[in-house]
Amino acid sequence: MNFTSPFSLALGAIIVLSLLGVPVGQAMIGGSILYLYLKGMDMGTAAEQLLNGTYQSFLLLAIPLFILAATIMSSGSVMDRLMRFCNAIVGRFPGGLAQVNVLQSIVFASMSGSALADAAGSGKLMQVMMTKDGKYTPGFAAALTAASSVIGPILPPSIPLVLYALVSGTSIGYLFLAGVLPGLLLGGVMMVLIHYLAKRRKFPVEPPVPLREMPRITREAFPALMLPVVLLGCLYTGVTTPTEAAGLAAAYALLISVALYRSIGWRDIHDALMSSARISISIGILIAGALVFNYVITVENIPASLSSLLATFNLSPLGFLLLVNLLLLGLGCFLEGSTIILVILPVLLPTATALGVDPVHFGLVAVLNIMIGLVTPPYGLLLFMMTKIANVSLTVLVVEMVPFLVVMIGTLALVTLWPDMVLFIPRLAGYSG
Repeated sequence: MNFTSPFSLALGAIIVLSLLGVPVGQAMIGGSILYLYLKGMDMGTAAEQLLNGTYQSFLLLAIPLFILAATIMSSGSVMDRLMRFCNAIVGRFPGGLAQVNVLQSIVFASMSGSALADAAGSGKLMQVMMTKDGKYTPGFAAALTAASSVIGPILPPSIPLVLYALVSGTSIGYLFLAGVLPGLLLGGVMMVLIHYLAKRRKFPVEPPVPLREMPRITREAFPALMLPVVLLGCLYTGVTTPTEAAGLAAAYALLISVALYRSIGWRDIHDALMSSARISISIGILIAGALVFNYVITVENIPASLSSLLATFNLSPLGFLLLVNLLLLGLGCFLEGSTIILVILPVLLPTATALGVDPVHFGLVAVLNIMIGLVTPPYGLLLFMMTKIANVSLTVLVVEMVPFLVVMIGTLALVTLWPDMVLFIPRLAGYSG
């Protein structure tokens, strides 16, 4: 590799700018402009790629709308109703509140699509509930909250899968369906692990909710639980596009919060809009930077060069996926997930296609890898978030995280080795892959 080539210098500029605290998206734009300058190309090409990429993709509008729906549903009494419902279902089992933590992540996944949003919203509430009266240690509660938050972006709707659909051209509808079984499997193995740990560490059991209370609790939570039904129903019946379905989800969340539950006012709506805007802008800048840098990667012909290099190893599709697992698990320890999806995956996709790897299966394997990276030391973002929320040391949190990492990596291995589990539901919906 020539370390004085325009590409090497541009890559070095991106790394240096990031280390200096410049947001990754802006660092990628700066490095890309440097590359264009050194190559003697029109630097206005950066703006052209940015504008064309952002304004020609209708799918991108789904991201702020999903974020808005999740923010609204997190406000007011909606989350309390969902928590009571989850507690009524699994609170009576060993490790009651820990089981509730996992179940609420599965339920909240239908509204969030973001692991960080899950941890910051419902996860913060679960941390308080679990550590109250010393029921669970802060370290275990924080580790469980971080681990269960990973489930959200696997189940639909999923912001990482929307980003993958953007860079791969894969149907977002089939990707959403493909995440159902892996997401439920991940939640299931975590609940089995909690059952084992609860017996071993003598975790408390919550008082069972009387059966006579179940209809009332279910009735109160039912409108919120219907959000994924409305979303996926409109999407898979062809009534709406994915972006329109996201808009409908946001409208539905607003309707039940204001008109039915009467749990939020104008001030709450304003705060939800501002919070959603801030999150959407941060993601938007990252996407813009990735679009410009991907142009540089295309000019350098890096995807084709990588494909040629890997072809010399004569990898099978399974061997390639195992190599991708190792690469993404390693990168996930240091890079933010959206950056990996927008920058690294477009480089790997041509090789996956050439080897006959199904793009939907590849997307689920990649996103699951990236989500595990969020809870992997030394730089997992969820780890840092939970150290602040739970006020525990990173060392304590990592120690408690080890059993969850084991079952997550086991789930990843199963998803990698068994493509039919990922593709079963999409095929029922007409997917031909």
